[in-house]
Amino acid sequence: MAKVILAKKIAMSRTMAKVILAKKIAMSRTFQEDGTVVPVTVLQAGPCLVTQVKDKAKDGYQAIQVGFDENKRPATKARAGHLKPVGKNLRHLKEFRIEKGEFSVGQVLDVTQFAPGDVINVTGWSKGKGFQGVVKRHGFHGHPSSHGHKDQARMPGSIGAGGVQHVRKGMRMAGRMGDAQVTISNLRVVEIRPETNELVVKGAVPGARHGLLLIKSVAD
Repeated sequence: MAKVILAKKIAMSRTMAKVILAKKIAMSRTFQEDGTVVPVTVLQAGPCLVTQVKDKAKDGYQAIQVGFDENKRPATKARAGHLKPVGKNLRHLKEFRIEKGEFSVGQVLDVTQFAPGDVINVTGWSKGKGFQGVVKRHGFHGHPSSHGHKDQARMPGSIGAGGVQHVRKGMRMAGRMGDAQVTISNLRVVEIRPETNELVVKGAVPGARHGLLLIKSVAD
């Protein structure tokens, strides 16, 4: 079963060699050999370019920077100078920490590095839903609709004890919902389509259609 992790910043694994950036296209379904219906998500994964390689001797850690999607807007002088070795104006630049694999600037990363059955982690940004109450944000059941509960149906109720003169940290209350970095781990690759640069994974991935996704293979 896929595991969902919510966080503003998620530490990257340092033992992953298969990485790629992708866009969410749509959800669909596929049929297994036994007739079981499996929900899948179709992703446009790459092609990406390695724009920078970092090593422990120079930068203190080992990582690669990956660029994806042609940018229609003119690049700034700083960004154009940074991307000069690859010769393209890329819209998205993301860094992945690695320990396995050898990479070089200008190297192309595409879906052919994955295979059906591979287990991956997909990171994206959830849909922003604005300021929401406790019923929608945290799943509170609310109060009874009768017996003295006027205008209290969707209220949070008490937020603290009488003896403690403050609200404890972590109290679930109303607030902004969504627009957070979300990682869904242990998704399985169902199919790769090299001719269209599409990656089909089992289950759902975070974010809206055409949203940016970071895909990292799970360490063996």
